[in-house]
Amino acid sequence: MPANAAKSPMQKALDRLGLTRDIDRALHLPLRYEDETRITRLADAREGDHIQIEGTVVGCEVSLRPRRQLLVRLDDGSEVCTLRFFSFYPAQQKALAVGARIRARGEVKGGFLGWTMMHPVTRPATGDLPTALTPVYPTVAALPQAYLRKVVASGLSRAELSDTIPAAMAGRAGPQPLWSLRQALQFLHHPTPDVALATLEDHSHPAWQRLKAEELLAQQLSQLQSRRERALLRAPVLQPAHARPQALQWESADAGRGRVAVPSLHERLLSALPFALTAAQQRVVGEIAHDIAQPVPMHRLLQGDVGAGKTVVAALAAAICIEAGAQCALMAPTEILAQQHFGKLVGWLEPLGIQTAWLTGSQKTKQRRLMLALIESGEASLVVGTHAVIQDKVQFKQLALAIIDEQHRFGVAQRLALRQKMVHDDLQGQEPHLLMMTATPIPRTLAMSYYADLEVSTIDELPPGRTPIVTKLVNESRREEVVQRIRGQLALGRQVYWVCPLIEESEALDLTNATETHAQLSAALPGVMVGLLHSRMPQAEKQAVMALFTQGQMAVLVSTTVIEVGVDVPNASLMVIEHAERFGLSQLHQLRGRVGRGAAASACVLLYSTGEAPRLGETARARLKAMQETNDGFEIARRDLEIRGPGEFLGARQSGAAMLRFADLATDTQLLEWARQAAPVLLDQHPALAEKHVARWLGGKAEFLKA
Repeated sequence: MPANAAKSPMQKALDRLGLTRDIDRALHLPLRYEDETRITRLADAREGDHIQIEGTVVGCEVSLRPRRQLLVRLDDGSEVCTLRFFSFYPAQQKALAVGARIRARGEVKGGFLGWTMMHPVTRPATGDLPTALTPVYPTVAALPQAYLRKVVASGLSRAELSDTIPAAMAGRAGPQPLWSLRQALQFLHHPTPDVALATLEDHSHPAWQRLKAEELLAQQLSQLQSRRERALLRAPVLQPAHARPQALQWESADAGRGRVAVPSLHERLLSALPFALTAAQQRVVGEIAHDIAQPVPMHRLLQGDVGAGKTVVAALAAAICIEAGAQCALMAPTEILAQQHFGKLVGWLEPLGIQTAWLTGSQKTKQRRLMLALIESGEASLVVGTHAVIQDKVQFKQLALAIIDEQHRFGVAQRLALRQKMVHDDLQGQEPHLLMMTATPIPRTLAMSYYADLEVSTIDELPPGRTPIVTKLVNESRREEVVQRIRGQLALGRQVYWVCPLIEESEALDLTNATETHAQLSAALPGVMVGLLHSRMPQAEKQAVMALFTQGQMAVLVSTTVIEVGVDVPNASLMVIEHAERFGLSQLHQLRGRVGRGAAASACVLLYSTGEAPRLGETARARLKAMQETNDGFEIARRDLEIRGPGEFLGARQSGAAMLRFADLATDTQLLEWARQAAPVLLDQHPALAEKHVARWLGGKAEFLKA
């Protein structure tokens, strides 16, 4: 089709489904199947069966009672079935005229008037019965199944499906040898009627095993290629001064003592900290320091539970970078979190002579120009901000380390923009190091698959002095008891968070909003300063509210999820989350982590609603149960993956890239392990097959997996 040719509605619909290549169409697998291969006699039918019958129309009329409907009586020679259509067309009525021989497929129900089928699928009873099950494909509006079946069949016949996995390698994927790709696809599109449908539904059939093995191998190959391509790039070597013999500095000591080495910036920061690093923090600082001392760009993910102390690790990495004469940038997803990082880093680094710049979208023009000048000149060794850090006007003199906090909150395009921002003439084409941080621990299977291109550092212990958080599930009918609990905490001089899921009234969701809750608590707690914080407030107002709460002047903060990450108020000992059943598990854990940051006993109350009729679904129950049973972020992450699957768990990490459509990380760990082992062998021994395999499965999307 010429580039300027207008696309038909059908073609636009196919584009929305991503069915642009023959291989895409061949890999568009059915949601379910319909059995049109057999005819069932009504005399042999059972109530509720989904069957296909064949017979002669002996009656066809439009009835107006109790509502307008088309009633067709079909005699199959054993009994008569009434076909009911509440929505029908004149052409359909004509095709079902008395005397027509037809087949009807649907659910049969018995009753006083005999067998009935509601809105069955009908067709003329001509030709032989199919020999395979009829596929039902995922579709969109304006794309009927009949047309989609033709498109998929055409793609399947034209797609190049030669195997890209050598037979010997495929034989090691499981207890049974893998089917060929062509054999697997042919079967999954047109399975024989004797197949056990359960094996197709739970994806345990050998044909499905082939598809899952292929998909996982493509993912592993893409990640491995990304690692190897990055190993060919150059990066600045960042080391503390004492680790660079040629730059070793000395200072005079008292007479008679000789000379002593000047402590590095990294060492001076360690000495100035008002706390000691945990063993886990020391370990990950060492891992990061080792990486950035290499001439290859670091791509490391730093994971740690809520409150594990990732910010100080980032500060120590920044100190090494700055002492090497380069710049470091830290980007956070929200201005509140960026402000918190900025406050901590300035407090730690400015006394050591390090100038820090601050960049956000809400800055006044004059202040922004000053910051941009400091960054471009190199006077600002550390830059902290939000998305503003990657704007076109921001020019670094020598950016050598970029740190992205809560990296899953950024889209792929934003992370790519930051990487491009890194490259500068002063670095002679070198690509700086990248450290990504997350307070959502990554389950092992995700680390093996979606994060296989990254090195992963884990802070697996909390700083001493943290008190366990007690989590309580409370029905919203006991709301007054919760308010009484708040009064008790305030009497002890503590502070309280109350989190709501909405800002204003919503007709779609009957949830108590933050504004209303703020008014209610203000009335229930006379003489107590109750604040309100949400994303629609002006930034200056947000900062003023947070300052009052952080300084202890405000006792209760009613907020939306803008306080989900980063906010650190050690005196806050109670977190109330309203309509907790509406939040994701990871989000609940992040919110709970805003308390328990000091020595006081802390609690998290999950207020849930069931309404007049039970509305608490199984997924919501599983989330709330997990929150009550464990405070361990790694266990929370594992359960979250089980509940939501990798697509939702990863969020923006894979924006624009194909998620795993066929494999299941919870059940296909054996295939994932096989794919990890097979990828380097295929890439080294059969590079052409490896390239073909990745192109078949990922097309142009492989780049997104590398971001």
